[in-house]
Amino acid sequence: MNAALAFSLLILFSLAVPIGVSLVLASAFGVQFFSSVPLLLVAQRVFTSLDSFPLLAVPLFILSGNLMAAGGISERLVDLAKSMVGGIQGGLACTCVITCMIFASVSGSSVATTFAIGVILIPAMVKHGYPVGTAAAIQASSAELGVLIPPSIPLILYGVSTETSIGQLFLAGVGPGILVAAALFVYLLVLCRIKGYGKDDGRESQPFLKALVRSFWALLMPFVVLGGIYGGVFTPTEASAIAVVYALFVGLFVYRALTFASIHAAFRQSVISSTVIMIIIAGAGLFSFLVTRSGLPSIIAEWVQQVFTNKVAFLFAVNIFLFLVGMFIETSAAILVLAPLLTPIAIAYGVDPVHFGLIIVVNLALGMFTPPVGVNLFAACAVANISIQRIIPALVPMVAVVMGCVLLVTYVPFISLGLVEWLYR
Repeated sequence: MNAALAFSLLILFSLAVPIGVSLVLASAFGVQFFSSVPLLLVAQRVFTSLDSFPLLAVPLFILSGNLMAAGGISERLVDLAKSMVGGIQGGLACTCVITCMIFASVSGSSVATTFAIGVILIPAMVKHGYPVGTAAAIQASSAELGVLIPPSIPLILYGVSTETSIGQLFLAGVGPGILVAAALFVYLLVLCRIKGYGKDDGRESQPFLKALVRSFWALLMPFVVLGGIYGGVFTPTEASAIAVVYALFVGLFVYRALTFASIHAAFRQSVISSTVIMIIIAGAGLFSFLVTRSGLPSIIAEWVQQVFTNKVAFLFAVNIFLFLVGMFIETSAAILVLAPLLTPIAIAYGVDPVHFGLIIVVNLALGMFTPPVGVNLFAACAVANISIQRIIPALVPMVAVVMGCVLLVTYVPFISLGLVEWLYR
């Protein structure tokens, strides 16, 4: 049956059928013609895959991110970051990294971060003399922080699919997120000094205290959401609902930027995005059940342990595999299909499941801004109104920088587990 599942998936992918629909159709085909179980199992497993309380956090964090983007929060965060680093050469590029890191801590989505910050900073960088391809590449790579800094939707999906603590995963994402942000920050400073970009980036910057006051309510949100989780006040799922209420309150009564039309648009976009993810979750849950039932994970585990005799070689192979997967498969689908297969093997090699979750997510986050299926690339190009070909030359060094961070996260577990071990163990 595994061969039938793989073959039908390849055919559906080649016909450009959406990933979630492909997973369901391929699974139904395998059940109908190559399995003894009744076809009713398809509907049952699809329902069971979605019948999870922690999954409620996914649509709610998506909604909170869209409400924040419409409610003026992103604009104030940009002003704050510009007041901090805008006065140095390349400060506007570094502003993009800092703003994405802060916005990621309240949105949980790299695509939402790309659109919310990119519509402000890509035109600003172009106005200050950055080539449009470079500006779009900076935005696409910086928005990757949206899936590393908690709350992170991919980390929620990994936690649900492997039964790993989401709270610990959120905490483990802080170190890799800061590492990637710092690496991009240093690279962009060097790039701007060599190329001569951003010599007048200090123009139009606000005084720091004024920008801090204007962004106070925006900055308070991560402390409310994450502080509540780690303080034991509410669970990550409940925190997602708190984030929605907070975003509505700030947008309506503090910044007064939300209107009925913008709220309607935010809800509409959130429904569309959530539906796509939920269809993928349902299909991946069904597909993973059939693969697990066939015994393939045990076969793969035995083969891997025979080929890779130590943990170092295994993790290196996983990095290469996930990098290639991330280039072609959407992040949510890749996590939901591969995490249940790879995590038990990693545990057998002595890798902590929380650490392995960050290895998977950081690798797949890299795929978000690499061709041909990098969603951040398409979002940044849409904002900049350019083709992908114009962004590639500036993007290659940034991919190399993040790949270096991936290796550090992989082989230095303390980057991910330092805070977790301090607070939980």
